[in-house]
Amino acid sequence: MACRGIRGAVTVGENTTAAIKAAVRALLEQMVAANALDIADIASVIFTATPDLDAVYPAVAAREMGWSNTPLLCMQEMAVRGSLPRCIRVLLHWNTDRAQADIHHIYLGDARVLRPDLASSE
Repeated sequence: MACRGIRGAVTVGENTTAAIKAAVRALLEQMVAANALDIADIASVIFTATPDLDAVYPAVAAREMGWSNTPLLCMQEMAVRGSLPRCIRVLLHWNTDRAQADIHHIYLGDARVLRPDLASSE
């Protein structure tokens, strides 16, 4: 069994606890559904948020979804001039026999511009 990475990103309309948690919840739900994930097979998750999002840790949404045994880490995204504002990125590490080419990455909202070749339709 290999550990594979699933990427995802979402933009948030405003810097509020409710908006951040709702956006992260929607992103994680789509990542789980698109890949038929069993939460027990998730090795860990890294969240990054742009510096303009500081109302709540993105991992709080995962904890509220019941991801209580999954190691979660939140970090601040590099502040690059001209980068996408109010964006949360996710790197989910998944223990699976599936090939990397068979994994579905999820990009929602304005984050679709980050990887238009992989972006999900909303």
